[in-house]
Amino acid sequence: MPDLYIGLMSGTSMDGIDAALVSFGDNVVDIVATHEHHYPKGLKRDLLAARDNAALKRCEDVPDLHRSVGECFRDAAIELLARADVDRSSVTAIGSHGQTLRHEPDAEQPYSLQIGDPDIIAATGITTVADFRRADIELGGQGAPLAPAFHEWLFREKDALRVVLNIGGIANVTVLPAGGGETTGFDTGPGNTLLDAWAREHLREQFDRSGAWGATGTVQDDLLRQMLADPYFHKPPPKSTGFEYFNMEWLRRFTVSAIAPADVQATLCALTTTSIARAIQSTAGGNCDVFVCGGGVHNADLMQRLGAELPDCEVQTTTVAGLDPDWVEAVAFAWLAMRTSQGLTGNLPSVTGAKGAAVLGSIHQGS
Repeated sequence: MPDLYIGLMSGTSMDGIDAALVSFGDNVVDIVATHEHHYPKGLKRDLLAARDNAALKRCEDVPDLHRSVGECFRDAAIELLARADVDRSSVTAIGSHGQTLRHEPDAEQPYSLQIGDPDIIAATGITTVADFRRADIELGGQGAPLAPAFHEWLFREKDALRVVLNIGGIANVTVLPAGGGETTGFDTGPGNTLLDAWAREHLREQFDRSGAWGATGTVQDDLLRQMLADPYFHKPPPKSTGFEYFNMEWLRRFTVSAIAPADVQATLCALTTTSIARAIQSTAGGNCDVFVCGGGVHNADLMQRLGAELPDCEVQTTTVAGLDPDWVEAVAFAWLAMRTSQGLTGNLPSVTGAKGAAVLGSIHQGS
């Protein structure tokens, strides 16, 4: 039986944890089981409040949340194994992304804070790998995005230029040149984070389901131009960002109060798709295969706008390349756990800007 690994991932939406039980072959993934584990409402509320605290730099600053999130990640792994009817002794390692509260790679003292106590997860008896970003940051890198190394391993095609686009809270691209060219990638800017925040404020919903509300609005071209003038969009890679930058405070720099809320939502959708399209066109050109993953694939309005922005590209989900778009990120952290367990590097300096490749993460032995 091939070695089994678990990947645990929670993104900036803070809805909960994606858990995937997988095995790996020669550039092939076999998903054994998946599970979506939601945070309790009270915990999500506390996480959203904590992430707005710019003073947070260490897990020790939020000990109760560090423990509570660790317990949720542990429970996600246990429930995943129960669903798969697989004994935990069969699992080689868990890769836990944790829950990001702050990501400040360009600070005077760079850091990236993910909580979710890995020792609690390792108490399942399964060795757990966590804190994947630190080693890359210590080498001068951004610590993100980390999925491009996995994208390169799984999706690269010798005879075709491919772009893997992940649209989570933040959107990021991985450019996979045909042949032996160097893989590049970076965060393009907001994915769903501003769309979700605006929907929470005006719809009292966690997100705009299928983009239906935004689709009723009209893009405000002047507002869009102002937003796209932000320096982040013109900064050359390597670069990464997060909700520390693209948040409601950022949005309120612009005159949005005088605009119909649905029109703002439509404009935010256009901000996401235009910034993505420009990033792809500047790095991969206008003629490539684009494979999309992450929560953004479920926003029909966003996907339609993206296709219109990239008329010469084939825009499809990662399903056609062999992996369900909802599970790419969780599988990526299972893959990173495998790499670390085998003493293999997991970052791409051409993506993060690190001085060299590194074995990522801290290993917590199962007990």
